[in-house]
Amino acid sequence: MRTDLLIKNIKCLVQVEEHPGLKICGTAMSGIQTISEAYLYVKDGIINDFGSMDRLSSGKIPFSDHELLTINARNKFVFPSFCDSHTHLVYAGSRELEYIDKIRGLSYEEIAKRGGGILNSAKKLHETSEDDLFNQSMIRINEIIASGTGAVEIKSGYGLNTSDELKMLRVIRRIRENTPLEVRATFLGAHAIPGEYKDDREKYVDLIINEMIPVIASEDLADFIDVFCDRGFFTVDETEKILMAGMKYGLTAKIHANELDYSGGIQTGVRYNALSVDHLECTGDDEIKCLLDSETMPTLLPGAAFFLGMNYPPARKMIDAGLPVALASDYNPGSSPSGNMKFIMSLGCIKLRMLPEEVINATTINTAYAMGISDTHGSIARGKVANVFITKDIPSYEYMPYAFGSNLIEIVILKGKIIT
Repeated sequence: MRTDLLIKNIKCLVQVEEHPGLKICGTAMSGIQTISEAYLYVKDGIINDFGSMDRLSSGKIPFSDHELLTINARNKFVFPSFCDSHTHLVYAGSRELEYIDKIRGLSYEEIAKRGGGILNSAKKLHETSEDDLFNQSMIRINEIIASGTGAVEIKSGYGLNTSDELKMLRVIRRIRENTPLEVRATFLGAHAIPGEYKDDREKYVDLIINEMIPVIASEDLADFIDVFCDRGFFTVDETEKILMAGMKYGLTAKIHANELDYSGGIQTGVRYNALSVDHLECTGDDEIKCLLDSETMPTLLPGAAFFLGMNYPPARKMIDAGLPVALASDYNPGSSPSGNMKFIMSLGCIKLRMLPEEVINATTINTAYAMGISDTHGSIARGKVANVFITKDIPSYEYMPYAFGSNLIEIVILKGKIIT
């Protein structure tokens, strides 16, 4: 029998919505709703009610007939769990030697041309069994749960052949089945051109379209299809062919776009109704205008720009133009080896000049939208899944991104159950 949960005496309940929306755009991102001296009542893993302690004391809340677990959160804040809408956390081994190459001055593209980068990860993954890959990935999963993430999108893309892409997606399915996280899977066979196809790119694109996508769809292994549409990776024409093939099988489009150049990836994503276009370091007026006329979520990955020493995407310009913005971790072994969304909030404030309220919206409701789950996740609202975390004693919600190196999370609750 499930135990209902009451969190009471909350110093501040953050990101509450009486009338939930699917995303938050433009100037509205600078505001969040909070309740001071609050309670949160969870029934059957769902947020049933919330409000001020005065209302709770009046006896207006309908308590469950069976056992009620109570947590006293005096001097503490309660936030909705982070939604991390862009990760590559299923991978084999690490790439710290490339990290040293970066320190010595080699660029991301130079490392890739030497057989490093994505192709290096693909080689390691090929040599790793599915069970070992699952066990390695679960260490990272437990790490992000402890740091406040309650929903995660995970991409394939380190297989680059049919059997290894399937191996990755099956591991993602096992993660979904064996953890309390909300998990979404993305097929990213078009992450790079394998070495054996470098002189026949069309043959690899055909392999993705005619072999990989049909078998992935037949096993229902992916929710989304993604393409790395950028200089040195996949062209706009190749991207369009792959997206069209995936969409025929019911896969929703996502795109890695404009990380390295003005590649046309953003415009391509919008044309194909992509749920999100991600990276966006190279974004100008034309790209912003294109996004304003769409339902596509611009998703920024400041951890990658930080780790690679790249220019940051123009978040301030996007928000001021009226766009929504999401922030995700890009957790991967080569360009962002961390899934700590609290640090991503800090980068949003420090490097992207976003306000604390904006980064809260960007790592919760807007990233939930970028995963297609903002109707059930991403805020404190009645009827949404009870994915929340309770902080340690902190002075304000602004303190979360401010104290960038401190672990401020005390209790993690996923689907109404205390996890840590």
